[in-house]
Amino acid sequence: MSPIITAQELASILKNENLVLIDARSGPNGSTKYEQEHLAGALHVDLDKDLADIKPDAAQGGRHPLPEPEKFAELLGRLGIAHGSHVVVYDDMSGANAASRFWWVLRASGHTQVQVLDGGYQAAIAAGIPVSSGEEHPKQAEPYPFKAWELPTISMEEVAKAAKDPNYLVVDVRDAARYRGETEPIDLVAGHIPGATNIPFQQNLAADGTFLSPEVLREKYEAVLDGRDMDHVAVHCGSGVTACHTALAMDYAGLGIPTLYVGSWSEWSRNDRPIGTGA
Repeated sequence: MSPIITAQELASILKNENLVLIDARSGPNGSTKYEQEHLAGALHVDLDKDLADIKPDAAQGGRHPLPEPEKFAELLGRLGIAHGSHVVVYDDMSGANAASRFWWVLRASGHTQVQVLDGGYQAAIAAGIPVSSGEEHPKQAEPYPFKAWELPTISMEEVAKAAKDPNYLVVDVRDAARYRGETEPIDLVAGHIPGATNIPFQQNLAADGTFLSPEVLREKYEAVLDGRDMDHVAVHCGSGVTACHTALAMDYAGLGIPTLYVGSWSEWSRNDRPIGTGA
């Protein structure tokens, strides 16, 4: 199953009994947007509450550490997601807000039938997919049966070694100004992990906010991978959320899913680690 689904493809499967639609619009107004209007039947997940286990100190795991597997398994049960479910998730920022994070965490749970809506909520509206408001009532299911994340992650100590190793590629997906240390709107220190390569996640997208074709993405990333296997590639961002967008793009390109540095810059920059600046 492709990790990406178009609005037209979604429209053709809306009546499928095993379809579970997930609205992952987040931020301070995410739940309000959902309550006011969402794709009919969609269930809302919150980045901070459902897709992360936020700690008092971001130095320990970054701003959006992964939730405990047991907690996420319970969430999937409340959402009615079972082994046979076909899950489609969307946000309103071309997948970068939280839809790609939900895709990654669900894949890491062992569930392969999950897709991100190309173009997000805007594309669905343009395609005439019905909307609703208020609360939706999911079909309850048992907690999803998994006990440990099945996709690879990398620790701060491991990424420090990888960034110095020419056999590895560490990709920073934040925008170029943040990478160069010219600005930092969220974390305490500006700059980047020394040795990391900057490929802003926006480069995964066409001008209309949809993903570039798998062929174009494959050519783009193969040029940077330079023959490295995917188990020698790690991606990160500010807090392990938008990095999932590039993991999604790589998988869409047929390259596989890279290792995720969940703590990302929010953890690295709070632990007296070396700071790189400039290009």
